[in-house]
Amino acid sequence: MRGANAARECHEHQKVLSDQTTRTYHEHVIDQDTQEVIDRLDAAVATSGLSLRRFAHALGTSPSRLSSYRTGRVAPSAAFLLRAERIANALRQARRDSIPTLLDAMESIRRADSRDDDDWTYALALEARNRLRDTLHRHRSLAATWEIQPLSTVADRWRTLIAAFVGHEFAEAGLPAPPWTEAPKLDTEWVLDTPRLSAREIKRQTPDWLAERNIFIAEKDLVTL
Repeated sequence: MRGANAARECHEHQKVLSDQTTRTYHEHVIDQDTQEVIDRLDAAVATSGLSLRRFAHALGTSPSRLSSYRTGRVAPSAAFLLRAERIANALRQARRDSIPTLLDAMESIRRADSRDDDDWTYALALEARNRLRDTLHRHRSLAATWEIQPLSTVADRWRTLIAAFVGHEFAEAGLPAPPWTEAPKLDTEWVLDTPRLSAREIKRQTPDWLAERNIFIAEKDLVTL
C-alpha cells in the first residue's frame, strides 16, 4: 500500500514539474513573439519618417493605442502590423524617389486654403488627383501612401473633395478605397462656380460620385491637360 502511494506521489510530482516546464516554455515563446511585434512596430515608426503621434493618426488609431502595442500591453492584429509596415515602407520609398504622397498634397491644400484662394486650392486638389492617378498607374506599390488618414487641419469641403477623388481613383484602378475616404457628405451643398453655367446646369453635369458627397463640379472642370 505504501509502495503504491509513493509511486502515485512520485507520478504527481513529475506531472507538476512537467506542467511547470511546459508553462515556462510557452511563456518564453510568447515573450519572444511579443518582442518581435514590438521590434517590428518600432522599425515601422522609424521607417515612416513620421512622429509616433503622426504615424498613429496615419494608421487610423490613437497614439495611446499605438503605444500600448509598442510596450506589449496589448497585441495588435496581424492585419494592423502588416499595414503599418506596408505604409511605412511605401513612405520611405516615396521619400527616396521624390514621389508626392497624400501628406504632401494635403499640406499644400491647407496652405492655399489659409490664403482664401479657392481657385488655387482647387487647382492643387486636381493636381493631387493627377499625382495619385500617376502613382496608381506607374508606382502601384506606393498606393499605400494614399491610404493614410489625413489630418483634420484641412477644411471639411476640401477634405471631402479629396476623399471623393481618392476613393474614385482607387475604384477606377480596381483597388478597394481607403477607409478614410468614406467620409460623410457635406452638410450643405457646395457648387463650384463655372463661367457661363448656372448652378442648375453645374449640378446636372456633375458625376454621381461627387454629387453623392453634396459637391457639384461640372465634368469639364474635372479635366486637366
